[in-house]
Amino acid sequence: MSTAAGTGPGPETPEPFPADHPTGPPDHPTGKPARRPPGRKGAERREALLDAAEGVLVAEGGPELTMRAVAAAAGVRLGHLQYYFPTHAELVAAVLERVLRRSAERLAPLLAPDAAADPAALVAALLADQEDARLVRLFAEVWALAARDAAVAGAVRGFYDDYREHVAAFLARLRPGLPQAERQARAGVFVMLVEGASLFRSGVAGTRAPDTDEALVRTALELLGP
Repeated sequence: MSTAAGTGPGPETPEPFPADHPTGPPDHPTGKPARRPPGRKGAERREALLDAAEGVLVAEGGPELTMRAVAAAAGVRLGHLQYYFPTHAELVAAVLERVLRRSAERLAPLLAPDAAADPAALVAALLADQEDARLVRLFAEVWALAARDAAVAGAVRGFYDDYREHVAAFLARLRPGLPQAERQARAGVFVMLVEGASLFRSGVAGTRAPDTDEALVRTALELLGP
């Protein structure tokens, strides 16, 4: 990844890391090691920094998601941020991983193999998520980053590939006689329909209205139904 998804200022000079802190395992999508102190306090500080980064992303947009902006938002020195996330790429990767992981966790109870195959409940829950304007804005910014950065795009595609496969498995429980190709096609259109609707129902690209909501729900249920 490039600095600020390829649109921001150049790389910032790192401050020295504390000599007594270890380097953690390579657990970011970038494959680079993240410096992270062990223990609960270290994890809490890391989460607080990611909260600040999400805040910058939502309020200012991807081009403003610089290391200095995040450090300022978190009220810490740049060196403190760089201890947890040595590079801008690692910071963006961690923000992205957390956003997608939380969304996957929200979807899991609805699409788990042992969950009741209730199409109406699934559609209602997914659309209810779109009432969270901050969440919709966050995803809109993630999509914008994906349009400019191949690494981000790959992670986003992976998330939606998994989402589509879960919906296809949900369809298989509902409609076991439906051909696999048809299940995959319906699942793909369902994900596109619901995710694309978030921009219009949230006010980002349109205004929510009862008649369009009714048609949206009807269309989504038709994809899952006969």
